Amino acid sequence: MGTREYAAVVVARNRLGARAGTGDSPSPQFTSGAAAAYRWALGGAERSPVTGSGSAEGGPGLPALTAEVDAAVVQMEDPTSAAGPRDYHRGVHDALAWVCGHRNEAP
Repeated sequence: MGTREYAAVVVARNRLGARAGTGDSPSPQFTSGAAAAYRWALGGAERSPVTGSGSAEGGPGLPALTAEVDAAVVQMEDPTSAAGPRDYHRGVHDALAWVCGHRNEAP
């Protein structure tokens, strides 16, 4: 998946979950978006977190992951978007951008 190993994505997802609700965690909406992105990337969700598109059996490939990152950017840049949805989309973006190798640090 993307450029990250499956096991590395599982570790990142678990670390995100462990930080939730602590002083070291991002907003709940960001955490929810990142968690949804990891779940989808790992093949645990039938629909993508932003566009709602279906994915192939076993999880999305790099083109679908990249398209979802792009869709998250469009949503984040929407000036009419409220802070909560914007944080959700930023969480999706940051998690999938890391999965695709566009970021060095996992959220």
